[in-house]
Order: sequence, then structure tokens, then C-alpha cells
Amino acid sequence: MCEKTASSPHDAIFKTFLSRVETARDFIQLHLPPALLRLCHLNTLKLESGSFLEEDLRPYYSDMLYSLKTTSGAGYIHVLIEHQSSADKHMAFRLMRYAIAAMKRHLDAGHEALPLVIPILFYQGRRSPYPWTLNWLDGFNDPQLARQVYSQDFTLVDITTIPDEDIMQHRSMAALTLIQKHIRQRDLAELLDKLASLLIMEHISEPQVVALVNYMLQTSETQNATLFLRKLAQRVPRHGDKLMTMAEQLENIGLMKGIEQGKITGEHQARLQIAQAMLENGLDDRAIVNMTGIKEEELQQLRH
Repeated sequence: MCEKTASSPHDAIFKTFLSRVETARDFIQLHLPPALLRLCHLNTLKLESGSFLEEDLRPYYSDMLYSLKTTSGAGYIHVLIEHQSSADKHMAFRLMRYAIAAMKRHLDAGHEALPLVIPILFYQGRRSPYPWTLNWLDGFNDPQLARQVYSQDFTLVDITTIPDEDIMQHRSMAALTLIQKHIRQRDLAELLDKLASLLIMEHISEPQVVALVNYMLQTSETQNATLFLRKLAQRVPRHGDKLMTMAEQLENIGLMKGIEQGKITGEHQARLQIAQAMLENGLDDRAIVNMTGIKEEELQQLRH
């Protein structure tokens, strides 16, 4: 049974009328601007199920969604009925949110292209005429600037097309960008000199260096992580102790050999010992789990 609220009579009467496609078609023909009306094939109008309203707003609004064919393909008309007596200053933004929600639903259904979604607000509040803008860009402090930002392509940082020489000038982002650009290559040893040069510049902190090394160990396919860390430590005195410690730990416990042997022989205890050593050396949890094959629960038990 539907919960009774102050808006129930409004919701019921609108849905009784606008659930009938012929009535909805009359409503749209009467109120949609001619320029938009010419885009719509109203003979294809169909009522869709569902609502985009948040649960706490349903006492104050109702909405109806219709699908139809447009001159540019699939489209929708979303009608929002406002029951509350005072108008929402940011209603245009709300309409935009619901339009985007309808677009997402369309894509989730398996369609490739975004549909045209036309919002319509039905207002019956105390103030007359309607007091607020219905252009969502007017909600910004500088609407003209907002139109500029949202009417052009969004910013893309495509590191696959940036030459390494340019990346080397990216200061505190250089090391991360360089590694992420080349993380899928077979051996990161080719980047040793460039990475060492960047770390010597001291644009990033030691925790960032450790995080970068953890990331490399976790995601790269480098053949000899121990040797790579040793060479890097020799070239970067500032972080040399930390890097050398990590390299020695990997070497002393025979990390790569131990993991492979553990996978082949099922020696679970060996993997736990390796994980314990890595944990004590400060390696990232996800890297430990991925590299040793132990469960996250077991890793947490090793902490105690």
C-alpha cells in the first residue's frame, strides 16, 4: 500500500491523467516549445516505468518518463511535477541531474549512444510567475564561464602520447607519470636512469618513493625486482637506505623463488613467512596479497 503523505492527492491525480499516453501527448503538444516539438515523433510516445526522485523528495515531487523517437534517434521526455508551494531555487540543476540519470539508464540497457532527454517542469506554487531560472548554467556565479567550460571537450591527460623527455619536466608528477606510461612493458630496467634522475631532483617525498616502488612491484612485469631496487638505491643516495633495505629483504627471503615454490608445492607456511617479512618492511597490503597469494584475513592475523 502506498504511504499516505500530504502530496498523495497531487501524485495520484497527475499519474491518473499523465499515465494515459493520449493525455500525455496532449500535454506535450500544448506546452513543449515548437523548436523542441519539431524534434519529437509523438506518435511513438510510450510511458516508461520507474522514477528518478530521491526517496525523501517524493512527498514534494512526482515524475513521469516517456520514451519516443526523435529526429536524431531515441529520446525521452521527463516531466517533473512540483507539489510544494515554494519553488526550488536550483530546480534547473535538479532537472539536469534527472536527465543525466535517464541517459545512464538508457546506456545501462545496452544502447551505444546517449539519448536526447527533454525535461519539463509542471509548477503550481504560490509565487507567480515562476521565480527561478530553468537554465542550469545560470546557477553558477559566472554563467558565461560555466557555458564555456561545459560546452567544450573536457580536459584529457593522455600520457601515452607525451614524450618521455617532456614527462621528465613534470616535477613532482614526473616519476609517477613515467612509471604509469611504461608499466606494461616487460622490463622496467630500461627506465632506471630516467627514474633515478627524477628521484635525485627531490621533487617527491620518501613515502611517495615507497608508494611508487610498491606500485611497481604490484603491477609491473619486471624480471628482477631485487636487482632493479639495488641499482636504483645506488643512484639515489637520499633514498638509498630505504631502497636498499627493501632490495635486501626481497633478496634474503628469496621472494620470487619462494612465491613460485609456494605455488608449486603448496607450502603455505612459506608464503606466510614471506608475507610477514614484507609486512615488517612496510610493503603495501595489496601488493603482499597479490605477490604471495595469501588471503587478506591471514595478512591481518600476521599483524597481531
